[in-house]
Amino acid sequence: MADEDPATLEQKILDGRLWAEFCDELKAAGEIVLRESTPPDLLSRAEGYRYLTRLLRAGLESNVESSDPRFPRFYQLANETIKIGNDNPDNIYHNANVDGTLDYRLTGNRGSVDYLSFGTKAGSYATTGSMEPTGQLDAADLALADNGDFEILLSSKPQPGNWLPMREDTQSLLVRQTFGDRSRERAAHYQIECVTPQAGGALEPATFAAQLLRSAGFVQGTSGLFADWMQRYSSHLNQLPSDDQQRCQAAGGDAAIHYLQSYWKLAPDEALVITAPNIPRCQTWNFQLSNYWMESLDYCRFKISLNKHTAAYNNDGSVTVVVAHADPGPGYPNWLTTAGHDQGGMLWRWVDADEHPPVHCRVVQFRDL
Repeated sequence: MADEDPATLEQKILDGRLWAEFCDELKAAGEIVLRESTPPDLLSRAEGYRYLTRLLRAGLESNVESSDPRFPRFYQLANETIKIGNDNPDNIYHNANVDGTLDYRLTGNRGSVDYLSFGTKAGSYATTGSMEPTGQLDAADLALADNGDFEILLSSKPQPGNWLPMREDTQSLLVRQTFGDRSRERAAHYQIECVTPQAGGALEPATFAAQLLRSAGFVQGTSGLFADWMQRYSSHLNQLPSDDQQRCQAAGGDAAIHYLQSYWKLAPDEALVITAPNIPRCQTWNFQLSNYWMESLDYCRFKISLNKHTAAYNNDGSVTVVVAHADPGPGYPNWLTTAGHDQGGMLWRWVDADEHPPVHCRVVQFRDL
């Protein structure tokens, strides 16, 4: 399909088969929402179909509008209305398509955001089903001007100064900005350019045809990948064990983050009490709730996450979080609402931590809180 020869793809544009195949791929993605393992309730089904529309927006931006690595530009695969793979409510994410055989310059200003990282990746959810790390550079390792300005060189060959490694099969750049307190911190800003002279820029019909089919593949690949993850997490319901870190990295995770990831499910009269008895030295930590499709719950309207800077601590330095459908009262400052959901994904992150201690969970009756 998307790997067909240019002449075949061009003919599919002329005779209309390209659009028909694109629509058929999207229709097939709907079957993921109807899997036997997915929740059958109305809210989960509605969110599942909305999720596919969000993935389509992200897929078109990534694979069509911002796809040319000769003329890179930043776009967002995750934000307030596009959510993928337990996206972090504390983050600003930016993506750019690059080519590991070319060289790039990234310039900008560090800002004051709590954590900032740049990572290059090989593969995509639309093709290989993964985003293998090929290089990472954190703000803590950046040489900065006095005003916070910086320049980073991206290439497959080592460079002096701020160098972000790539491999020849590198296809994308992912930038994470993680806030501790958004009201007090200033976001970083940056832009990217290809410094290897390249011709082109006009629409190439066969290339567009392949990109359009990859966009549909992105919808299928992404939704299927994380539905598989949730099915796997159902084996440790309402617990938060360390995840398979290699799998998390292959899905685009940050090398400095240790992920504890799982599936929560609560009856109307139940609450989930989560205790972190030991908080290690770390850049930050956070905990969040998501829906079944691993989309962070609506953090613009509801309190569904906490981090190192926003949580209330117990007298011994530990942290207790309560997940419940209703507010248990002022004695529980770390209450997170389920925002009308009865199940979904959840994730605890230790970011740049000296150690990764366990986090304990127990389900209790709401009235017993």
